[in-house]
Amino acid sequence: MGSTGATESVYGMGRAEPGGREVRTADDVLRLLDGLFTEGVDRWTAAAGPHWDGFYADRERPVPFFVAKPDANLARHLAAGLLPPGARALDLGCGPGRNALHLAARGYRVDAVDLSPAALDWARERARAAGAEIRFHLGDAFAPDAAGLAGPYDLIHDSGCFHHLPPHRRVSYLALLDRLLAPGGHLVLTCFAAGEEGAGTSAADAELYRHPERLRGGLAYTAGQLRWIFSGLEEVELHRMDEEPQDSPHFGVSFLWSGLFRRPAA
Repeated sequence: MGSTGATESVYGMGRAEPGGREVRTADDVLRLLDGLFTEGVDRWTAAAGPHWDGFYADRERPVPFFVAKPDANLARHLAAGLLPPGARALDLGCGPGRNALHLAARGYRVDAVDLSPAALDWARERARAAGAEIRFHLGDAFAPDAAGLAGPYDLIHDSGCFHHLPPHRRVSYLALLDRLLAPGGHLVLTCFAAGEEGAGTSAADAELYRHPERLRGGLAYTAGQLRWIFSGLEEVELHRMDEEPQDSPHFGVSFLWSGLFRRPAA
């Protein structure tokens, strides 16, 4: 009876017994590591939705990226013709949708995903006001169902999603790129720069599992670390984001990296 029940639980039902052995697949390992982080630290799973709802609840707070203007690096790449025009684009962790709106205004067919219903409500309001057609998705882009996302995308844009992932979820991030980014497609990445005021922690990966609370503000990276992590892509450029004045039509702060990578066409 006991062995039959266990077999049905693992192979018939597709899930482990409560309180039993929990790891059989790589996804099981990732979920187990997710659980090592204390309550209030998670910023990346579907359970983090309430945290981000609270973050976006007061739209009048002086948060730099609440502004209704796109990242300077994205605008510059588009203006310079570095990105394919009129293609499919995915905005990861879109928040109130400022970059998704900019892509849609330039003729992109845009999918935008976020964990927060409050952020997506705000983004939809902005899209309606602008007359923009954007497909918004609520959920975890790294979960098995990928929040209903279907590639390939010619452009994946990430302004502030990657640096909130714990070390083990870089595996999920790279798998998402492998699954959804078209050959020859581009990744536009904006993330915390190590050693800068306003950026996240520079703690070593192993240290974060000993002291999970240190992940709360996000992770900061050196240029070398980013080049190693994204070594499967071709680097087009990687430099610090320019500080944009308040009256600029674009958003830019110097404690962030501005990266542009290309997936090999072959």
